[in-house]
Amino acid sequence: MNPNIPADYHEIGSWLSSFARSHAKRESSRIEVILETGVAREGRSYGVRLTLEGRVHPPPGSPAIELEFAEVAAGRTRFAWCEALGVRIRAAAQELLRTAPLTG
Repeated sequence: MNPNIPADYHEIGSWLSSFARSHAKRESSRIEVILETGVAREGRSYGVRLTLEGRVHPPPGSPAIELEFAEVAAGRTRFAWCEALGVRIRAAAQELLRTAPLTG
């Protein structure tokens, strides 16, 4: 990925969603990602939440994992930034697994 090639808000959001999903699914293939990109966020930021069997982490009413558009656009090409975000997503997935009921 060349950081000199411009990418718009939706392209970066697609990358972020895929990145978060790949890291969350390392903890459980059943975890899904919700990427918040509503009108209030358009062009500025993203919110990331994980969901499993009807549970959401961070829960509604709590702040999502917040990421600024410019931070993600610049960070996606840097290994250390991606590694730190991956650790953060996996920690959230582990927390979700601790609070989700076990199903047979």
